[in-house]
Amino acid sequence: MQTNLPTPLLQTPQGQRADAILRKCVHCGFCTATCPTYQVLGDELDGPRGRIYLIKEMLEGAPVTEKTRSHLDRCLTCRSCESTCPSGVQYGKLVDIGREVIEHRVPRKLSERLLRSLLLAVVPHRRRFAPLLALGRLTRPLLPGRLKAAVPPSRPAGAWPAARHSRRMLVLQGCVQPVALPSVNAAAARVLDRAGISLVATQDGCCGAMAHHLSQSERAREQMRRNIDTWWPAIEAGAEAVVVTASGCGAMVQDYGELLADDPAYAAKAERVSSLFRDLGQVVADAAATLPLRATNTPPVAYHAPCSLQHGLKQRGIVESILARAGCQLTPVADSHLCCGSAGTYSLLQPAMSQELKQRKLTALQAGKPDVILSANVGCMLHLQSGTSTPVRHWIELLDERLA
Repeated sequence: MQTNLPTPLLQTPQGQRADAILRKCVHCGFCTATCPTYQVLGDELDGPRGRIYLIKEMLEGAPVTEKTRSHLDRCLTCRSCESTCPSGVQYGKLVDIGREVIEHRVPRKLSERLLRSLLLAVVPHRRRFAPLLALGRLTRPLLPGRLKAAVPPSRPAGAWPAARHSRRMLVLQGCVQPVALPSVNAAAARVLDRAGISLVATQDGCCGAMAHHLSQSERAREQMRRNIDTWWPAIEAGAEAVVVTASGCGAMVQDYGELLADDPAYAAKAERVSSLFRDLGQVVADAAATLPLRATNTPPVAYHAPCSLQHGLKQRGIVESILARAGCQLTPVADSHLCCGSAGTYSLLQPAMSQELKQRKLTALQAGKPDVILSANVGCMLHLQSGTSTPVRHWIELLDERLA
């Protein structure tokens, strides 16, 4: 694609990244076939190719309106188009740039600004989010249907093994997961303990993904720096990996090195953290041969591979192989590459599209009549559970129960 970005913009790192990404696009349109919003709406401007044109025109100085922004807002950033693109266009990074630019050029309505500010003020902070969730659980029987379904029931974490092995790995605690689903990291700690690895939790916080995708890039970088400072003493002491059990957060941590590359005080540390990042599936797959698993088969289970795992982290088939090794009977899932509609804050900011995609995904997941639905990302799990009575769990929790 030919571009004509203004010289002042091309002299910035953001402009250079955008120009390089735009020039890779060859207009082929393969991306539209795997775009969830295009499949629902059938509008070229609600597909990756159309949004790329909108971003290109905006960066070149064309007028932009709220209509332009609405097409960018409706993007899930699921990055399914990246898995389809034969030219390797990094669409997810481009749309983040486009959103940040239009955020400054077309101010939002007061109601939209307030909602986004509220989300950023509460959700990424465990001490603020926890009491609200506790209140929701306390009043859950009195809540209306959709709101009631959105409040996850309490799930006990269980014991966390003491750090007793020479092999030690850090684990991202994050923000939502330790409050809503504390059982996930605890189950991971127990499984890895049986593999001779101690999983060590620190007082870290939000990975920065929410602020980053809401065009609050400096706030996101502050959260990244805080996590790096928290992890650094353990990294210097020999921690061999930073394990992330929520793939959405993992996709963010993997990019710390790139996102802080222009920060002289943190660039080297951020690159080191990114190099140490491991998704939980990678770690368990490497240790699978040492795990004492019961050989009996389980009832049928459906696995939902999060977009952040298969399209963001480019990891496909790893969790499925682990589950098969553990004796799980995996049911077929049609269109497994498509998004469930969670996408971070998307389910709150774009509820109609999110609900449509959730119902489509649940139809596919439940076609094989599974006893349980498994996933690898807290947002997907909470979103899917709000639409079904079938239990939705993290795959590591099932593996924990399969230990002999």
